[in-house]
Parts: sequence; structure tokens; C-alpha cells
Amino acid sequence: MDRPGFTASLVAGGVAGVCVDLILFPLDTIKTRLQSPQGFNKAGGFRGIYAGVPSTAIGSFPNAAAFFITYEYVKWFLHSDSSPYLMPVKHMLAASAGEVVACLIRVPSEVVKQRAQVSASSGTFHIFSNILYQEGIQGLYRGYKSTVLREIPFSLVQFPLWESLKALWSWRQDHVVDSWQSAVCGAFAGGFAAAVTTPLDVAKTRIMLAKAGSSTASGNVLSALHGVWRTQGLSGLFAGVLPRMAAISLGGFIFLGAYDQTRSFLLGLGGERP
Repeated sequence: MDRPGFTASLVAGGVAGVCVDLILFPLDTIKTRLQSPQGFNKAGGFRGIYAGVPSTAIGSFPNAAAFFITYEYVKWFLHSDSSPYLMPVKHMLAASAGEVVACLIRVPSEVVKQRAQVSASSGTFHIFSNILYQEGIQGLYRGYKSTVLREIPFSLVQFPLWESLKALWSWRQDHVVDSWQSAVCGAFAGGFAAAVTTPLDVAKTRIMLAKAGSSTASGNVLSALHGVWRTQGLSGLFAGVLPRMAAISLGGFIFLGAYDQTRSFLLGLGGERP
């Protein structure tokens, strides 16, 4: 893949990220409040479900762009004519690398967003300023490890499944899948991945929302999971699973469909094959 292909991946990823994050923001807010330690109603219930949206709007494009340009680059870098059975491994490695890079942008945005979602009376800039004042830059990266530990397993499930479903559908109809078909594959892959990684998402939420200086705020994922299991059991570990599955299934449909459509359009303008 040459430079125009990387540019198309960057722009397409950014456009897809903005679309899905803004459209599905209310579902994300509900999920966060269901997972918060104070409970859904005290965290805001259904009030102010767009609290924290400025943080998402600012971070969405560079976050998604960083993921996809890394994803496509690593796929290109690892390209070989080896056995097709190794393709899922290549997609797993590419997705994992993409998540590590994207989380450098995603985590600060997510920290601010989630605190705004459970404290709708405070403005996004006020929350951002408080984090910097009380905890410094490291406060913005609280939960980085837990986010990466959530995102990598998620991507290890979602992206190989998405690529495999597209390949199967292409084989069945004897031509490359259309963007809407890619979107359907993305919805199924995203929903399945969301369900199995929900406990890691709960741990990430608890770490990001924990009081500064507390044991949970230290970022130990296993400790956070154990704390939820001890106090709330299995239901606590899967808190918010339905809105998470709904949001990510719809997100997968919009995100991966919009990515394929935008990338194909941009490559077409440049005279390249998708």
C-alpha cells in the first residue's frame, strides 16, 4: 500500500469514528451509568445523556484515524503469500497494534467523557481542568492499561471475525462485498466481541471513575474485577452488557461500513483499487 492508500485509511477511519461516536453517544452514556459504582440513578439516570459529548467530538477523528492507519499499515507490512490460515493472525496483530496506538488518544478523551457522563452538572472543560490540576497528565491516562487490556481482546475477536465474514460472503457471491454487506458483518462481529469483553469494560469504567488515590484508581484490572465480583457477582461483571452490545453492533455497522465506503470512494478518486 502506497501513500494514497494510507491517506485514504486515515481519512476514512476518522470519518467513520466521528459518525459512530456521535450517533451512538446516548447508548454509551447509559452503559457508563449502569457500570458506575454509585448506580444508574445516582449517576444521572436518563438525564443529560449528551453530557461529555465535546470530549468525544474532539477525540473521535484522531482516535479512529490513528487506529485504522496503523491497522492497514501493519496488515501491509505483514503481507505475504503464506497460508490463508495465517490471515486471522495477521489481522489480530494489526488490530492489536492499532489499539495500542489509538489508546494514546482515546484514553484522555474517555476519562473526561466518562466523568462528565456521571456528573452531568459539570462541564467538560471544568472536568478536564480539574483532572490536570489534581492529578496532572497521568490523571488523563488513568485506565490506559485497562483500556488496552479491554480493546486488544475485543479487537482480537472483532476484526478477524469481520474479515472472515467478509471473505466468506465474497466467496459465496463470487465478488467483493458491498459496503452494506461489510457493515452487516461488522455489526455481527462487534456485537459478539462486545458481549464477551464486557467484564473488562466494567473494570475500565470503575478504574476511570474511582476517587483519586484509591486502590481502584491504581489501575489494577484483576483487583477491579474482583471488587465487582465480590460486591455484585456475575451481574455486576456484565453490567451494561445490553446497551454495550446494542451500541457496538450498531457502531460496527456504521463504523466498518462507513470506513469501507469512504476508503473505497477515496481510493477511487485516486485511481487505486480498494
